[in-house]
Amino acid sequence: MFGHVLTRPWDRIGRVRTSRGWWAISGVVAGALGLAVSYVVAGLLHVRESPVVAVSEGVVKLTPGVVVEWAIDHFQHNDKLVFTIGMFVLLTVVFGLIGWQARRRWWLAVSAYVVLAAIGGYAVYVKPGGTGAEQVPVVVGLLGWVVAMAVLAEWLRRWELIEASDEPSDEPTHSRRWFFTALGVTAGVAAAGWGLGRITTSGRRRVEETRRLLRLDKVTDAPVPKGVEIGVDGVAPWQTPSSTFYLIDTAFTKPTIEPKDWTLRIHGMVDREITLTYDDLVSREITQDWITLNCVSNPVGGDLVGNAWWSGVRLAAILAEAGPQEGADAVLQTSDDGWTCGTPLAALTDDRNAMLAVAMNGEPLPVEHGFPVRTIVPGLYGYVSACKWVVDMEVTRYSDFTAYWTSKGWSEQGPVKMASRIDVPGDGGRVDAGAVVFAGAAWEQHTGIERVEISVDGGAWAEADLARVPNDDTWVQWRVEMDVEAGDHQVKVRAVDKSGQIQTGVQADVVPNGATGWHTIGFTAS
Repeated sequence: MFGHVLTRPWDRIGRVRTSRGWWAISGVVAGALGLAVSYVVAGLLHVRESPVVAVSEGVVKLTPGVVVEWAIDHFQHNDKLVFTIGMFVLLTVVFGLIGWQARRRWWLAVSAYVVLAAIGGYAVYVKPGGTGAEQVPVVVGLLGWVVAMAVLAEWLRRWELIEASDEPSDEPTHSRRWFFTALGVTAGVAAAGWGLGRITTSGRRRVEETRRLLRLDKVTDAPVPKGVEIGVDGVAPWQTPSSTFYLIDTAFTKPTIEPKDWTLRIHGMVDREITLTYDDLVSREITQDWITLNCVSNPVGGDLVGNAWWSGVRLAAILAEAGPQEGADAVLQTSDDGWTCGTPLAALTDDRNAMLAVAMNGEPLPVEHGFPVRTIVPGLYGYVSACKWVVDMEVTRYSDFTAYWTSKGWSEQGPVKMASRIDVPGDGGRVDAGAVVFAGAAWEQHTGIERVEISVDGGAWAEADLARVPNDDTWVQWRVEMDVEAGDHQVKVRAVDKSGQIQTGVQADVVPNGATGWHTIGFTAS
């Protein structure tokens, strides 16, 4: 069949009346089939890094930091959906062009498939923890592309050559029918493949079931402490539900790890290398605390911040057992998906409650938030500390490595910056003139907030009432009531921390180490 496609005469092609669009459509359908069979095989082999996922994550890794930051800022939680749609459109165009080229240059189409497979194979190869089985879906996908395109090209070529013939015949009708049958079957197999792939990639469902049945006897849920809520409608809840807690990571397919399969290796500049299993970890003393996390990508007044009840094991005690050596100043953390971050060793060994967290809001960690184990470090932005699905910690020196985000222009170290936000009234909102209630939240983890002040229309700073907080690692809600005349107004907020530092009003972008500036909104009183 392959030789038949390659050796057809070309001298009468000029008289062919079939649309070249069918070649492009054939290329798209053949491309979909190859990806589908690759997806199925990846699921059967329990490979998380299917070629498409590996390439997608590889593209993100190579994307300049300013582009990544723009995507996070504009698309928030939908950034991966937008990227996935973009990849789908790009692949559709590429496969269409391959199909169109197959009409005259079959060797070029095959070469393009080989290049695509090589890209997928390389993306899978560079992922950590590979066993070689990850390349099988790549090879199967390549074969699927070539075979599907060859079959469709065979019937298209017959259709073209018969229509170009001078001899009358009913054969064109039969050729078209066979081509459309082959196209429909190929598309159907591709669709079935994607459906079967959803079934074979059932690791997420198995892990979710394990998570639901998991009992952590030492983990307790904590009621929201009295006095932490300021009592103003429209202010974000002091405790953030796990289901609405912000999500920022680079994984297109979240790692699904059974607790029985999880291990953490602590090595490098230590006196004793340690390997922990999940049972080893949860058998230790459990620490629990309210801790607010916020993303370095959070703009002034943004919502990439949340507060939860975290449960885990303190890292200071574990690292003390390992015995960090003189000269070590950092810990390179690595996630199961290959993401890395560099954390100051001092922040993991001082008096703060840095932990290997196993639970969030009294329940085992959601898969999206790092199940079965992630790192929580109060007072540091997540890009240098919050390693989800953590599997490796190397005690080392900052001078000896570059982590994921620092390679894209972010700072080496990322202590959180003081921030405050106005939740009520909303920006552009309308209120009744007279006594107006302003409310929101402020935070500076591991230091704490002493007071919050607002200024309306550039007037004197007025001090707000603060709610109570259980520790300095959480955000605090604030409220102030002021008389406002009818008209358009502007209000800004600033905080003062427990060291006496006043929040800066200097506007700075989130890159390289967090945004600064006073959150300012406009509203109308009538």
